[in-house]
Order: sequence, then structure tokens, then C-alpha cells
Amino acid sequence: MADDGLIMGEDGKTRCFWHGNLPDYLAYHDNEWGYPVGDDTRLFEKMCLEGFQSGLSWLTILRKRENFRKAFAGFEIDKVAEFGDADVERMLGDAGIVRHRGKIEAAINNAKAARKLIAETGSFAGFLWQFEPDPSMRPKRIDKATLMANPTAPASVNLSKALKKRGFRFVGPTTMYALMQAMGMVNDHIEGCCVRDACLEARASFDKPFPKLA
Repeated sequence: MADDGLIMGEDGKTRCFWHGNLPDYLAYHDNEWGYPVGDDTRLFEKMCLEGFQSGLSWLTILRKRENFRKAFAGFEIDKVAEFGDADVERMLGDAGIVRHRGKIEAAINNAKAARKLIAETGSFAGFLWQFEPDPSMRPKRIDKATLMANPTAPASVNLSKALKKRGFRFVGPTTMYALMQAMGMVNDHIEGCCVRDACLEARASFDKPFPKLA
């Protein structure tokens, strides 16, 4: 039988394969991944963590997330934007996070860019959600083969270009597609996953944010 990308949990429900039924990963799959997010702070956190994940496993980042939150002042944009050289050195000495100078400096840089963007448009979330792909541009069926063959989408390429133009770093198309998945801009739970419909319902009732200024 072909691998359909679904696995069964101890509760008898079928889910996407990638969490491997590991308790913390399973909780993330069931309660966060694919659900729409419209809060600036949460979205900035997700963007930063996706950047730190580049070249690593998401599980590594997930298990360090609370340490990241402590190191980055809860990912409050205004606070991170004020970080300086001493904060970079502090975090390079923090074994609880990923000690990568380029990624740390990029997160601080991105806070500055996000703060400027918010000043101009009124909403970081609204800026990001402009890039939600039209349903006609999405695959007709989400299965394992589709996910493995499409790590990016035209919308993520456009989002990446727009962010880079505004000075953001570590926001390549693949990283931005991962952000789009995580924030519920696209629903990539595999057909047959017990969480897929819940994410669809959440998106249907979600009040999509828009930039307050043109």
C-alpha cells in the first residue's frame, strides 16, 4: 500500500505523519500548526523560530521554544528591536537556544524592520496576511506526495521578496512557506488527518487582519 502520510495515534485517530506521535510534537500538531494567527507578537515569534529552524529539525526548535522566549523577551517586537551587542553576546552564551550569531542578529534586525513596518501599515499581521494564496492556486488535494514536492508556493516567494525589500533577513521562500503553514495561512494537514477540518473551521471564522494604511 502506498504511504499516504497518515499515522494512527493511541487514541485511534489518524494524523499527519511528521510528529511521530511524540507527545510534545503531537500537541503542537493538534493545537497550533495550521490554525490561523493574527497577533503580531505570536507571528513575529513564529517568523523568528522558523528562521532559527533553517538547517535543523523543527522538533529541536520546539523543545527550545521556552528558552527562546526568555532570551528574546517574549518576542515582543519593540523590546527585541532595542537589543544590542550585549544581548547578542548574552544569547551566544545561552546553551538553551540555538547559538548562531547570524540568526540571532537577523532576529534583532527583523524586529527593527517589523517595528518600522507596523509604524507604516499599522499591523505586522495584516502585512503578512495579504499574501494568503487564493484557493484556486492551492493543490486540489493535500497528501504526502504534494507536501514533499511543494516546499514553496508562489505566495511564499512573493512574501519573501516583499520582506527582503523591507530589510528582513533569513526569510527565504522555503522558510516563509513554513511560516505560512504554521500560522494557518495555508492548511497543509493531510487529507484524512483528524485536525484538518478543525483548521478549516478555524480559518472560516477567523477575522483576517488587514494593513490599516495603504
